[in-house]
Amino acid sequence: MSVRELAIGGAYEFAPAVHADDRGTFCAHYTESSFVEAVGHALRLGQYHNSLSRRGTLRGIHFADVPPGQAKYVTCTRGSMLDVVVDLRVGSPTFGQWDSLVLDSRTCRGVYLAEGLGHGFMALEDDTVAAYLCSTEYNPSVEHEVDPLDPALALPWPDGIPPMLSDRDRDAPTLAQARQAGALPDYDACLARYEALRRN
Repeated sequence: MSVRELAIGGAYEFAPAVHADDRGTFCAHYTESSFVEAVGHALRLGQYHNSLSRRGTLRGIHFADVPPGQAKYVTCTRGSMLDVVVDLRVGSPTFGQWDSLVLDSRTCRGVYLAEGLGHGFMALEDDTVAAYLCSTEYNPSVEHEVDPLDPALALPWPDGIPPMLSDRDRDAPTLAQARQAGALPDYDACLARYEALRRN
């Protein structure tokens, strides 16, 4: 398993070895030893879920209040998708910046994003399945969203694929509006959360 930190601190790409033979392929999407070595603590599993998306489906940008926040380890088990991580932590040196990568079922790559980071993706093929390992269970009272089409973010969604959004994501505030409303995570609170996880 090779690991690299993305341009946003607290986000990592994990690339497992894919073993192929006449029967097909096998890969280990997640190994605890590789994760702990990169992140500094084990991944607490609060919820595992999948989404099935048509080509052009755009989900996000989603995040949760910190503490406790919700960290995610995301893989694509069928099809392909453009995955985007956005730094929403007010006070972070990379606040408002993003990084992206393509996740697909052939390379088996995954992306981890720590608490306080925003996440979204666009399905690049029909019947794309995203699999999420989440550190906490879904709690709608602490879940929030930022407009994935906010011109100020200028996220790298592919040209020529009309985005399909839920009402929730279509009506989401811009980054500036969310910041003005005090809805975004605080960077220092996120750092304290990461340190607490490393101590436990």
